[in-house]
Amino acid sequence: MSESEVRAAVERELPGVRADLERLVRIPGIAFEGFDHSHVEGSAEAVAELVRGCGLDVKIVRSGGQPAVIGRKAALPGAPTVLLYAHHDVQPVGDLTLWESDPFEPVERDGRLYGRGAADDKAGIMAHVAALRAYGDALPVGVVLFVEGEEEYGSDSLERLLAEHRDEIASDVIVIADSTNWDIGVPALTTSLRGIVNCFVEVRTLDHAVHSGVYGGPVPDALTALARLLATLHTEAGDVAVDGLVAREGASVDYPEDRFRAEAGLAEGVSLIGTGRITERLWTKPALAVLGIDAPSTAEAPNALVPAARAKLSVRLAPGDDPKRAYAALRAHLEKHAPWGARVTVVFEHDGAPCVIDASGPMFDAARSAFRTAWDGTDPVDLGIGGSIPFIATFQEMFPRAAILVTGVEDPQARAHGPNESLHLGEFARVCLAEALLLKKVAEAGVDGR
Repeated sequence: MSESEVRAAVERELPGVRADLERLVRIPGIAFEGFDHSHVEGSAEAVAELVRGCGLDVKIVRSGGQPAVIGRKAALPGAPTVLLYAHHDVQPVGDLTLWESDPFEPVERDGRLYGRGAADDKAGIMAHVAALRAYGDALPVGVVLFVEGEEEYGSDSLERLLAEHRDEIASDVIVIADSTNWDIGVPALTTSLRGIVNCFVEVRTLDHAVHSGVYGGPVPDALTALARLLATLHTEAGDVAVDGLVAREGASVDYPEDRFRAEAGLAEGVSLIGTGRITERLWTKPALAVLGIDAPSTAEAPNALVPAARAKLSVRLAPGDDPKRAYAALRAHLEKHAPWGARVTVVFEHDGAPCVIDASGPMFDAARSAFRTAWDGTDPVDLGIGGSIPFIATFQEMFPRAAILVTGVEDPQARAHGPNESLHLGEFARVCLAEALLLKKVAEAGVDGR
């Protein structure tokens, strides 16, 4: 197919792709504990049906976790094979009152499709499907479609799945459609991602709650002690104060502060924290956030000293850091800074490795060319991501010869993981065209183009 034929084919398929995306968004497939996992099963079945309709051989697989979908179509002799990755599970919706519409009933407003998973990552699935439908039986490359079902919950079983199906999914190029573009109208390739360490820290000062008037003064309450402990995690300027975490210099990409403040939704008068360029603070330096605290709610709090309080901490690690070593450093810091002799207990939750991608070579040239065409001559930006996709490091280790292309379906206004998540439909159309063109250009580069 010529480039113009590919463009026309994608445009032809977009209405059906949009309708199928909306059907996927209606499935509340949340892999977190405490949710109805039958919806995750239903989501996998729906994805399998879509992939089967593209002419691929399909099966649903699992390895002790949630269901993943593998679809395969062998390459013609001499043609490369491309693995297309996405995930069909979604984040919990959180406080429903913060949503302007039902998170599982897709709604279009001002050119954006709103709904949980509309951007992260059901649009990634449908970008793959759009490219496959555009070619029909004339696919220029072999394809393996791999859509997992627990990425938002940590991909606990993914490494086992990859090992068990390694021969089936081995590819020359891996396209991971789970990142973001630089801006509306500006595509991007993600070339570095931070790692992650999540843990819980509990502070205990009493065996049981006691009267705040009778004992208050000499007896420290656990919530105050926890607050003092958490305050030690950052310097006065807001840099992470845990000794031993890696920090690197940032990329040369300029991120204007006014744009960043607007995209983050920073309240008026609130200062940015940390030092260095914004891209360094986002992409190549560690960040530490308190995600939640277990303590009596204000509505139910008696006049009693709290005996124990717990917080969930999340550390984003700079590329080059090691999650196990970073967790040991964080635990040592928390234990060392226990206020007033309080008993501090740290419990590991999960971690993931950071990664850096060498985005050079023919396959990356093919991707940049496809993006440039889809975005009407705009060059893609090589960017880092403050978030984490730990399994990319696993792909790098298992398939060291494959070119790994981390592409984006989101934009800075997508609000992935938050209320009112949405997908810019104009950008989504470009993403679909770019992926279809990418398959054509990868075929032209050939197996030796790795």
